[in-house]
Amino acid sequence: MPARLNEFSAAEAARRIESGELTAEALAAACLERIAERDDAVRAWAFIHAKQALAEARDLDQMPRRSRLHGVPFGVKDIIDTESLPTEYGSPIYRGHQPRADAACVALLRRAGCLLLGKTVTTEFANNHPSPTRNPHDPRHTPGGSSSGSAAAVADCMVPLALGTQTGGSVIRPAAYCGAFAVKPSFGSINRQGTKFVAESLDTIGIFSRTPEDLALALEVLSSRPAPDFAAFAGKPRIGLCRTPRWQDADAATQANLEEAATRLSKAGAAVGDFELPAGSEALFERHKIIMGFESARALAWEYANFPEQISTTLKPRLDEAWQVTRAEYDAVRETARQCRRALADRMREVDFLLTPSAPSEAPRSLASTGDPVFNRAWTLFGLPCVTVPHGKGAHGLPLGVQLVGPFDGDAALLGWAHWADAALGAGG
Repeated sequence: MPARLNEFSAAEAARRIESGELTAEALAAACLERIAERDDAVRAWAFIHAKQALAEARDLDQMPRRSRLHGVPFGVKDIIDTESLPTEYGSPIYRGHQPRADAACVALLRRAGCLLLGKTVTTEFANNHPSPTRNPHDPRHTPGGSSSGSAAAVADCMVPLALGTQTGGSVIRPAAYCGAFAVKPSFGSINRQGTKFVAESLDTIGIFSRTPEDLALALEVLSSRPAPDFAAFAGKPRIGLCRTPRWQDADAATQANLEEAATRLSKAGAAVGDFELPAGSEALFERHKIIMGFESARALAWEYANFPEQISTTLKPRLDEAWQVTRAEYDAVRETARQCRRALADRMREVDFLLTPSAPSEAPRSLASTGDPVFNRAWTLFGLPCVTVPHGKGAHGLPLGVQLVGPFDGDAALLGWAHWADAALGAGG
């Protein structure tokens, strides 16, 4: 049993609330106490209204149970609109901005009886200008981005669940850096209404937690995909070990960690074999930026035209460059991606999931960068579901993760296998 209430997983907390052993108010108070203790160092939160959260928690304690996550608090990346708290998108352009309505994902969690605890820090417009957030394991290291605050808050036991977004690697990478679990679902699984677009063909809402079960229950609420029966995933999965064409970008610790994970899963009964991506995929690891740039320049056209001086010196040159991308270049990359996506879908019938790095290294010792999304971009472009499972340590003792990638719309099964993999990787050390 955790030493403190804030350390409960979402599922365990909800079970105790249902049984009467715990109240939503007590759980919220414990999370707020943890935030008060730690957030000066971690800086994960953009906005919290503690009195309002506790009042809403008391109301939830008086209501009939609405879902299997009733009473559980969650954080929301400040790129996602909330009616009761400001939404500033990490930009001075929107200082004090107060949306009139909750984004769809926030409304769905509230409808399920979950408690909005606060807004987590995002990088500027969910791009790559570093946020104030620090890695909870070592404040000299980045937490990753762009969902910096969500990853750090969950990993530091400030909240059991948080929402983020991924356009390149903004869910999986920060989760891996901070030592959390996360899922980037299949593209379009979670309604994006009320989320500030970066790139409309890539943006995906994701979930951070400390267990695969929590990811599955939250995704059930947000997408209506039934959570898997974890007991059904106790067999012998077929795993494709996918080092990717960018294997050389992974540091020695990450390479060794992935190989060790593959060996351990094989010993647990999996059939593990090498898996090569379709011809043409290699280019997409870099040319993802053509699609993201073309779309993000247009998504931020109003801000770019009217407030260029309030756009960071990190983002402004990227937008300048993105405006030079032609429609023909954009369409060519999209066509390559479509061809690779079709070929990959055929190949993935041979496996239950792919095993690949979550990030090229542990969190870098730098606050001037959010790290490299090289091992995330292509999967985002393919629209496939991805789960990062904490496993291993880097050279400086910070967390590493392994990434599981499933077939499109195979989210529930992927989470079932993530639960199995987590148990298998944890067995024996």
